Amino acid sequence: MFRTINPEELNDNLFKMIGRDWLLVTAEKDGKANTMTASWGGAGIMWGKPSAFVFIRPQRFTKEFVDGSQEFSLTVLGSSHREILNYCGTVSGRDEDKIVKCGLTLAHEGKTPYFEEGNIVLICRKLFAQELAENSFLDKSIIEKWYPQRDYHTMYVAEIEKVLIKE
Repeated sequence: MFRTINPEELNDNLFKMIGRDWLLVTAEKDGKANTMTASWGGAGIMWGKPSAFVFIRPQRFTKEFVDGSQEFSLTVLGSSHREILNYCGTVSGRDEDKIVKCGLTLAHEGKTPYFEEGNIVLICRKLFAQELAENSFLDKSIIEKWYPQRDYHTMYVAEIEKVLIKE
C-alpha cells in the first residue's frame, strides 16, 4: 500500500537513493512496459517544477519506451532487491521479459507504470529530452572515460508529478 506525498515532502537522501540504492526507470509503449536500472541522475527544481533528470544511452531498449511515452516512473526498490537491480541493468528487454523473469509486480498510477515492490516511486512527466553533445563537454577526460564509443546519453528532464511512499 502506498500513500501519496508532494515531491517537496520527500526526506530521503537523493545521493544515496540514486547512486547507491539505484532506480528502475520504467515506461510503457503500445501496451508493453520495459524497465532498466539507473544509478545516474538527479532531482531539483527546473522551470519552477520539482524535476528529475535521467540519462539513457541510445542502445538501451528502455529508451524506446521512454521516447514513446509522455511519462515514466523511477522506482526505488531498496538494497534487499540488489539482485533484481543488477539483472535489470545487464539484461535487455529485447531478449526476454525482464519484468516477468524478476517477479516484479507491475502497477499503474494513471498511465504511468511502476512496481509494487518499490519503497519510493516518482511519477514523472517528460518536459525535455536532448542527446549529450561531444562539443558541450568542458572536461574532455569525461569523453574518454565514459564514452569511448561515443554513445552519448540522452538527458531527460521530467516533472515529478507525485511521489508514492510505501506504508
